Amino acid sequence: MVRSMCAIFGMGGEEEKIDLDSDEEIPFTSSQATSKVHGFDFEAPHVGSHAKVSNSWLFKQTRATPLRSIYIVLIKAKINVLLPFGPLAILLHYLTGKHGWVFFFSLLGITPLAERLGYATEQLAFYIGPTVGGLLNATFGNATEMIISIYALKNGMIRVVQQSLLGSILSNMLLVLGCAFFTGGIFHHQKVQSFNKAAAVVNSGLLLMAVMGILFPAVLHFTHSEVHFGKSELSLSRFSSCIMLVAYASYLFFQLRSQPKYDSIDGGPVNEERNVIEEDSDEIEVPDITQWEAIGWLAILTLWVSVLSGYLVDALQGASDSWNMPVAFISVILLPIVGNAAEHASAIMFAMKDKLDITLGVAIGSSTQISMFVIPFCVVVGWIMGQPMDLNFQLFETATLFITVLVVAFMLQEGTSNYFKGLMLILCYLIVAASFFVHVDPKSDSN
Repeated sequence: MVRSMCAIFGMGGEEEKIDLDSDEEIPFTSSQATSKVHGFDFEAPHVGSHAKVSNSWLFKQTRATPLRSIYIVLIKAKINVLLPFGPLAILLHYLTGKHGWVFFFSLLGITPLAERLGYATEQLAFYIGPTVGGLLNATFGNATEMIISIYALKNGMIRVVQQSLLGSILSNMLLVLGCAFFTGGIFHHQKVQSFNKAAAVVNSGLLLMAVMGILFPAVLHFTHSEVHFGKSELSLSRFSSCIMLVAYASYLFFQLRSQPKYDSIDGGPVNEERNVIEEDSDEIEVPDITQWEAIGWLAILTLWVSVLSGYLVDALQGASDSWNMPVAFISVILLPIVGNAAEHASAIMFAMKDKLDITLGVAIGSSTQISMFVIPFCVVVGWIMGQPMDLNFQLFETATLFITVLVVAFMLQEGTSNYFKGLMLILCYLIVAASFFVHVDPKSDSN
């Protein structure tokens, strides 16, 4: 993704050099970060230019073969060393039945698949233009969480869906952002790191809107003020989910269409970052694989993630029993940490390179996607399936999300970061993790 960023920002004249032979690879670089950075508008404006470059140069090369495509997607990235754990989890499921190991190896096997899904989406975005590419990135950015959630919904595990998506939001906002601020502050202790405050405020506003949508059904339920007990809360959740999806679609349109003009007027850190990269870059990035290869890999990777997700969900309760851990702790803490490991490493790497706008695009942009797109999407899917999936996340989880959004919003209001802010966010996450370790999900909330 680092190469693609430099390419997007470094498109100057026709004399610029195109390096098609570069095999440089950044380990554990999350291509999901590419999909989530669109919230801070780094890629979309120039994807169309990429398509022109790739059409004029890439197809004149005869090196694009199926074997080369397999090498690039399944072998070249160092994170692919975790791919064998997926088949191993399936073998353990049928040979031993030890749910703890099946769950653990399924998590490890899904990690590189999630990163490769983002990579294939990034490659396809070279060909299809900024608008469709942005929408596709938004869809596949959290494809792993969506697939796991759909499988859990199919099995009636509504609480697992709610807690795993909540955990992804908490992990990105506290752990990922905290580690990025901390390492960036230590690495650049001689200067004050800054980021685009306006973009952070927009994302914070969307997160507060998501909190509103999740808060009202819970308050309505626990204050016993529903017109029809159980039904009004579900109807409100479905209506609010549709509104949140409309709001997120409007947000995408704003970022893909209006935000470039806003940035050019604002003249903030985003433009400064672009200018620096444009001056330093002497290469133009082109796709590594063809359009149809990217589409094919998206289909194959999505199918493989779906298979592993089924074994992961089936082994969840058994892993909780064998490890003597609450299901809430596994869903809220372990799933997001392991499932988004590559994305976490990417955010930290960009912070060390003093590219905090991209770091916030990874961390806060991901939380915005999950809260405003994935959660409402799961409510609608549950509606179609006949499952009573709602936005009532219970009081404990709702209060945790509300306080987390407030804490992070206060941290971002100055537009600067340092290692102490990062340390505070990490310590806050440790408090949240300890809270869910001792939290028992109520069997019945009739009281």
